[in-house]
Amino acid sequence: MPYSAVSAPATDTAVTLERREGPWGEVVLRRRGTHYEIIANGCFLMDTSDGRSERLLVRAALEELDTRAGPRLLIGGLGVGFSLAEAAAEPRWGGITVVEREPAILDWHHTGPLSQLSADALADPRTALVEADLVAYVHEAAAGGGGRFDALCLDIDNGPEWTVTDDNSSLYSPTGLAACREALAPGGVLAVWSAQPSSAFERSLVNAGFCRVRTDEIPVVRGVPDVVHFAARPA
Repeated sequence: MPYSAVSAPATDTAVTLERREGPWGEVVLRRRGTHYEIIANGCFLMDTSDGRSERLLVRAALEELDTRAGPRLLIGGLGVGFSLAEAAAEPRWGGITVVEREPAILDWHHTGPLSQLSADALADPRTALVEADLVAYVHEAAAGGGGRFDALCLDIDNGPEWTVTDDNSSLYSPTGLAACREALAPGGVLAVWSAQPSSAFERSLVNAGFCRVRTDEIPVVRGVPDVVHFAARPA
């Protein structure tokens, strides 16, 4: 769940644990007190201090589904692992696929400090961790047909109008949203995290053939609420 640099916690002194040059620029893992932070290209992305909106992203998506057995979930962006932990704690999910493109983040969860947050979820036999670009992965899933997932929970940007890298913007374009729709089974749910609401994105979802479009607000400690955009593929 990316944020702007001004949203970074101001308490304690940050200690850099690792700095690595990745495919999309510099990625840094820091510890601030008892919490960990991920910084990309100098921008504060996420930390382990809260996680309410990341968990709601997954929980509310499941609530939007019907009573189908063993629904299949795709989480876009591993981050600090809150969404994955929420999914793994719910026995109803039949399969959990997590797509993360940053090798450093994957390493920090496998063998680094973030493993203490995600080890149990990664060990869950339902969990599959995929190193890939989410935009490309969604297009491949859509091209494969058959509605591979029942829910797509996407958390890779500050929102549809505030992307971390320019190439992510194609995910929220008509072509990208059409791919999200086709990657979903009929009646499946798309949930997109954002730092701010967007009526333009809601219209884009409707124009892309989604129904039951809505935006939920999640209060935060400081600043404006986070939001999650929800939409469904028609049954």
